[in-house]
Amino acid sequence: MMKNSLAGELAAEFLGTMILILFGTGVVAQVVTSADGSAGDHDSIAWAWGIGVTLGVYVAARVSGAHLNPAVTIALALFRGFEWRKVAPYALAQFLGAFVAAAIVRSVYADLISKVDPDHTIKTQGIFSTLPGNGLDGVSITTAFFDQVVGTAILVFVIFAVTTARNAAPLANLAPVVIGLLVVGIGMAWGANAGYAINPARDFGPRVLTLITGYQDALFDQNGTLYFWLPIVAPIIGAVIGGATFVHLIERYLPADEPLVAEDAK
Repeated sequence: MMKNSLAGELAAEFLGTMILILFGTGVVAQVVTSADGSAGDHDSIAWAWGIGVTLGVYVAARVSGAHLNPAVTIALALFRGFEWRKVAPYALAQFLGAFVAAAIVRSVYADLISKVDPDHTIKTQGIFSTLPGNGLDGVSITTAFFDQVVGTAILVFVIFAVTTARNAAPLANLAPVVIGLLVVGIGMAWGANAGYAINPARDFGPRVLTLITGYQDALFDQNGTLYFWLPIVAPIIGAVIGGATFVHLIERYLPADEPLVAEDAK
């Protein structure tokens, strides 16, 4: 058997992220392009994103740890000893996986997207990237930023809880299911203000794809405000807060008679 190499880890991150985005953007495309609303709703979107996360983690976990998210990678480097030299390559692999998945969804759904939105406007941009208020007015940039900080803090806090062996974590083969359910819960509870990107690669990869395939305003929100940076910066801040909260308020009080982190979660 071949030992893990950086190339293998990057391939796993690429493919795991691609699976995640194929399910996530695919379900949004199905819902948005459904003329009569019969092809799904907010709940189906939340569940499909969670399923995508679960399957993406199963794809990549054994080889790369299945970060699938640059914010998670940074948190693991800060608090779990993940090598800093791998952070940028992991983030690039995650971005490319999201970009390629979005390209596949964009191609497969091209006819339906053109049917409901021939000018490729904000109406269907939300299939691929997030917007304040999911494209509706009433949510400020400040609120959207804070929302993404909170949502990603919850994500990383619970991921640390689930992957910390001393914390009565689920067995390794069930952790991806729990993490998928976590994303479903975040989508159902924290989806209104900013579309719960909670992942810089998940948002920026598809956003760049749409920018070069007809969505001229892809870097902006519905009000013309430059927005692409927010789902990058806010999740990173949230990940640091979530990781630090777990380490300082939970982990320090855990019994010391077991390994801190399951091997597969490193």
